[in-house]
Amino acid sequence: MELRHTTKGRRVMAAVAISMGLLLTVSGCGAGAGGDKPKAVSSSPQASKGGGDDPKQASPTASQDQVLAEVKGENGLVLAITSAKRDEGGFVTVEGTVTNNTDTLWVAADWRGDEKELARNGGSIAGASLIDQKGKKKYLILRDTSGRCLCTQFTGGVSQGATTQWFAQFPAPPAGTTAVDFQVGAMPPASIEISEG
Repeated sequence: MELRHTTKGRRVMAAVAISMGLLLTVSGCGAGAGGDKPKAVSSSPQASKGGGDDPKQASPTASQDQVLAEVKGENGLVLAITSAKRDEGGFVTVEGTVTNNTDTLWVAADWRGDEKELARNGGSIAGASLIDQKGKKKYLILRDTSGRCLCTQFTGGVSQGATTQWFAQFPAPPAGTTAVDFQVGAMPPASIEISEG
């Protein structure tokens, strides 16, 4: 009887220790993000007027300055790639924007890929791939255990004249490989350089 109470007590103590560790980690992350924000606000004269604190206003300027590649597709659809970063976890995250210059709502039907499993992702960028021409390898988009892509889904489509952001994650090519082509749907391939994240 005493042994059972001792084991149960150890389990409870371990659970409390893990919970406290997670709580401190989350608190530490939150404090770090909050600590950076006041510095940015105090250093920007526009921020004190309420104009520089909106991330939606800041991101278009950043993306325009850092376009790695831009390709034009059918009927004026424009795909821009603003970032391709290799992460420590063994994957590459590619980000960018798509602008719908067509004369109708764009639903990304041909970007979701041909595989049956990918059809469940709806209008998305699930059919994208990275192509290593030198190593002669093609890297398909990563998926979770239920077959959902680790990518953007364009829920409701993209309205005429609108621009929306997207991301897609792929297995990382070997460390020495930095030049790859990004391909999706009928869009021309876009040559990009992978940076270290």
